[in-house]
Amino acid sequence: MTTADRPSDLPRPTRPLRRDAQRNRAAIVAAALQVFCDHGLEAPLEEIARRAGVGIGTLYRRFPSRVELLDAVLADTIQAHVDAAQQALAIDDPWDGFTHYLEETCRLQAADRGLNDVMGMRFPRATAVEAAKARLFEVVAQVVDRAQQSGQLRADLTLEDLAVVTWANTRILQAVRAAGAPDAWRRHLGFLLDGFRADRAHPLPQPPLSPRQVHRAMLTLGRRSAGDAH
Repeated sequence: MTTADRPSDLPRPTRPLRRDAQRNRAAIVAAALQVFCDHGLEAPLEEIARRAGVGIGTLYRRFPSRVELLDAVLADTIQAHVDAAQQALAIDDPWDGFTHYLEETCRLQAADRGLNDVMGMRFPRATAVEAAKARLFEVVAQVVDRAQQSGQLRADLTLEDLAVVTWANTRILQAVRAAGAPDAWRRHLGFLLDGFRADRAHPLPQPPLSPRQVHRAMLTLGRRSAGDAH
């Protein structure tokens, strides 16, 4: 046996959580999912701990940072956006597929404030969330390309333009909730869809944001939401 083969030098297996710790973790994740849905990603962690029936110290032992909690809670919810994009690809008419995706993504934003927030932000340390979003962007790129190739969607629309739509819809949702008309976002989306049609396109006064600019903006928004100054 070599020195490296000695049992003391071998990697130790990860110890499974005790049953009570597993219950606490599951309760925290369930509570966070609801609190983020209701109040967005900047919701107080103390409220999550209270709903989970644990102390704030227990929450921090399971999730030392807000980003780690976001990663555990939101990665699966992004799958709903991926599903909407895949459904769009399955629709025969490319324009109908494109409008289906935008309508569904706005509806998802309206129903879940946490999901709404995370779609307009970047969290580099939330690896599961960012992997899910990378998959989403791949499918959405196919939805857009198919509609443009059909000649129905204006050729100058970029994925970065759709990021701006997401940011705009975030504020629209806040406003229409405050106005007591939570479905009013559909009217604004109708205006946007008319503007996206190729046969109504006119030259635009500004170029689209670059991928780097959108990435930087989403990083900045994510850092503010997570309380990360670095």
